[in-house]
Amino acid sequence: MKSIIRDLLEAVIVWLLVLLMTISNLISPLDYIVKDALYQRPRGVSGDIKIIGIDERTLEELGPIGTWSRQYYADLLELLNADEASKPAVVGFDIIFSGNVDEAGDEAFANAAKKSGNVVVASQLIYKEKPEFDADGVKYYPIDTIIYPYEALRAEVTCAYTNVSQDSDRTVRRVLMKESYAGQEQTMFPQAIYERYCEKTGQTINTIASDKTGRTLINYSGKPGDYECISLVDVLQGKIDTRVFKDSIVLVGAYAAGMQDNFNVPNGGNQQMYGVEIHANILQAFMQNRFSVNGNPFLFGLLTGLVCAILHFVFKRTKIWLSTILLIAGVAANLIAGVILNNNGIAISLIYAPLVLIVSYIYCLAIGYILEKLKQKKVLKAFKKYVAPEIVDEISKKGDFHIKLGGENRDIAVLFVDIRGFTTMSEVLEPEQVVEILNSYLALTTEAIFKNKGTLDKFVGDATMAVFNSPFDLDDYEFRAVCAAWDIVQGGIALEGELMERFGRSVGFGVGVNCGPAVVGNIGCDFRMDFTAIGDTVNTAARLEANAKKGQVLISDVLYERVKDRVEVEEVGAIPLKGKSNEVFVYAVTGIKGERAT
Repeated sequence: MKSIIRDLLEAVIVWLLVLLMTISNLISPLDYIVKDALYQRPRGVSGDIKIIGIDERTLEELGPIGTWSRQYYADLLELLNADEASKPAVVGFDIIFSGNVDEAGDEAFANAAKKSGNVVVASQLIYKEKPEFDADGVKYYPIDTIIYPYEALRAEVTCAYTNVSQDSDRTVRRVLMKESYAGQEQTMFPQAIYERYCEKTGQTINTIASDKTGRTLINYSGKPGDYECISLVDVLQGKIDTRVFKDSIVLVGAYAAGMQDNFNVPNGGNQQMYGVEIHANILQAFMQNRFSVNGNPFLFGLLTGLVCAILHFVFKRTKIWLSTILLIAGVAANLIAGVILNNNGIAISLIYAPLVLIVSYIYCLAIGYILEKLKQKKVLKAFKKYVAPEIVDEISKKGDFHIKLGGENRDIAVLFVDIRGFTTMSEVLEPEQVVEILNSYLALTTEAIFKNKGTLDKFVGDATMAVFNSPFDLDDYEFRAVCAAWDIVQGGIALEGELMERFGRSVGFGVGVNCGPAVVGNIGCDFRMDFTAIGDTVNTAARLEANAKKGQVLISDVLYERVKDRVEVEEVGAIPLKGKSNEVFVYAVTGIKGERAT
């Protein structure tokens, strides 16, 4: 129950985190990158939009644009409109014609625009530096003034502002759809061209939505250089058949880097886009009604936060493979939903739900890993109560916890120890006292076995079985087994005096040790196993222990031959052992004289 409550609280935190990040657009630069990659995919540019560019060749031929007579623009309009049957639908000049240059040229351009009747010219909004707030508390910058074309031209053309908005990374992603100055509604340059185009072609004007700040996101159709661009000087010199502009929208504007009318765009990569190309993209978006408005971040944050909270709860309580599938599905669903919504006019933040989901997934994996390690540590700690700690540490280092039925032949040393006089003692003492004495003796035997890196095989009543050189290779295992047996009987002397003082009873140990081949491994069934050793070597050790007197360690002649240089013994002689046809020559250990293995 506690874990469920904890996981639910974590899920609520995930929900709130997604909501707050979505509302605040906390990592907007990263959000822009993802949006740009998914929203600004090339869609193909319209052949109805053509650009006449003031490019490098034009500047080389005609000189710097600031020195031009406006007669050039008058000549351009005359050429484009020379044949009524092949004239363009609209001509838009993305150039600020402020002030007079030369009287004849200015007048000629104004007259040509009047004759054409299809000209839209750029104006520019100049904003105040200090922001203000509207009735809804939304910050905006009011217009200080507007730069219009010179008076004679302004009277003959449609004027519209060319300002576009740059985001915090100085990239043009949106346009100002609504602006007002001196009580008059101002029209965007591409919008004015679009409306004139609809009038000429008889099309219905699309209604374009905008957000509360009056901005709309641009869905770009082409990358820098995608729109057909013809050099202005080629048109003026008659190198271009003007019939190619028939019924099209012609945009005239800067197409040279030195004119400083180039901007970062979301689909440009490392390449900037000229202002006239941006207006071409905006114009095509008008024609195809492909703008997007920022969706309600609060509503979207609530919905995506709820999904993330549910997935976080599932991550904490399911397997890794399923969590991975759900993570991929969740991130993909968020991105697909974003693209679908954008194509239907609603733009949403794309990164916050996937970002939190990925963090949640990693967090759940880390917590699961830590908990598994803690659980493993607890298991190993418990396992050390049965097996020598050094062996457990070796298992954990190798990471091999796969256990299966089966065994192997190994040469091992086997130790059996039994309490002498335990049955008589248990008949006269209280059960609690019997258990206390038994635990004291078993603690002593276990400590001696583990000290010498043996494996505690099992407790059988008041008897203990231990093996050496199993399950892992152990150097000098025969001598270690004898040392463990000697430590047991020596420790029993001190413990015997303590128990006599407390309970008026004393017991001692009889120990038998043997070595030789045996089968060691997991014996039992799939759901209940016992790791042990079986064979004649084990049986002999058990019989030696049965013949050992109190405080005596009996070893076989086989074991004696392996350790005789490091132990002191007394010959017991050949004795019959139950279950064996031949007698076994036995020695009683009286001391350890060799240096112990570490």
